Amino acid sequence: MRSSVRSVVAGVQGDGRGKALLAIASSSFLLIGVQMVYPVVLPELRAAYGLNLGTAGMLLTVLWIANAAGQVPGGILADRLGEGRIMVASTVISAITVVFIVLAGSIVLLFLATVLLGLGIALFGVARYTALDDLFPERVGTSVGIALAAADAGQALLPPIAGVLAAAVAWQLGFAYTLPLFVVVALALWIYVPGSTSGPDSGFDSVSRETIRYVGSSLRKRPVLYGSAAFIVYMTVWITFTGFYPTYLIEEKGMSATVAGVLFGSFFAVGVGIKPLSGMAYDRFGIRLSLLTVMGISGAALVALPFLEGLVPIALVTLLIAPMLGSGTIAQSHIIEGVPDDIKGTGLGVIRTGGMAVAAVSPTIFGTFADWGYFNEAFLGLAGLAGVIILLVLQIPPE
Repeated sequence: MRSSVRSVVAGVQGDGRGKALLAIASSSFLLIGVQMVYPVVLPELRAAYGLNLGTAGMLLTVLWIANAAGQVPGGILADRLGEGRIMVASTVISAITVVFIVLAGSIVLLFLATVLLGLGIALFGVARYTALDDLFPERVGTSVGIALAAADAGQALLPPIAGVLAAAVAWQLGFAYTLPLFVVVALALWIYVPGSTSGPDSGFDSVSRETIRYVGSSLRKRPVLYGSAAFIVYMTVWITFTGFYPTYLIEEKGMSATVAGVLFGSFFAVGVGIKPLSGMAYDRFGIRLSLLTVMGISGAALVALPFLEGLVPIALVTLLIAPMLGSGTIAQSHIIEGVPDDIKGTGLGVIRTGGMAVAAVSPTIFGTFADWGYFNEAFLGLAGLAGVIILLVLQIPPE
């Protein structure tokens, strides 16, 4: 075990690539962490703008639809202009958008700023995966796991801080305090990540019927098709769960906003360890065994959640739901390796757009059911979707 860990560490640090991985991981920490500030400050936003749960869910839906819409353009731009350049642009655009969110004085402006934030983060979404595949071709699962673990660290740390600041001072401060971090991350990406990691042969010169056929045929291969379907269902579960879990703990389980924020942070804190382990498991065992394991544990925990009361049982089941965070690492590593190198960014962008577009509708539907008094039943529905992921994974041929 010790020699295996040393081998993994050496594999992601060699040839000076460790600094590039650190820069990409830091940007994941910040951009994904900021995105998760929304669920934590949702009670303050509801009070400030008079939103019901359905409208609040629509705000999350808008964020994720914008994120989905930017995935294909982000993938194409990463292929054509370079992964490093696009990640820097994404960080700068997102920072400017955070300023707009802070200054929004009406619900219309808040929704518009949310759209812009989703688009800005979307540019980063595909570029980081293809850059990691280029930089670490033999350790793609492990490097993706490290970057996504950093994202979970951001989701574990940034939202609770934002929640405290929003409750104690103003909700605007929950976003504004992240602005200095954007400057540091943008500089790190500019200095340590090559402008283009994929070389001059990636991408395509123009969109044609032949190009569309080529992309389509590459994505219809059975391993990619079922892996993509599992990723889409996972995104639906993840977006809905993370969007409403703090509110659910407050309104259904009677917890304070502070306790709900800590439990929400602990969910992502577990992901800091789960994601690198999931990536290592994928590199060694492939998608079937690794994804069946994490979703089996999380699905069972989601079934138990509505029937539990009290801080300790709910805290324990929160930690058992967290292994599903490794699903994104496993599924996307599998997809990246199944898509041809010359359309890697474009192909992953198409899949992520489809997944996020489908999943983005779920918060509005979920919030509406919660307004009707079916909050617990909605969480049982998420457990059923975890079972769907298991069925899809079983359709993927063994490696």
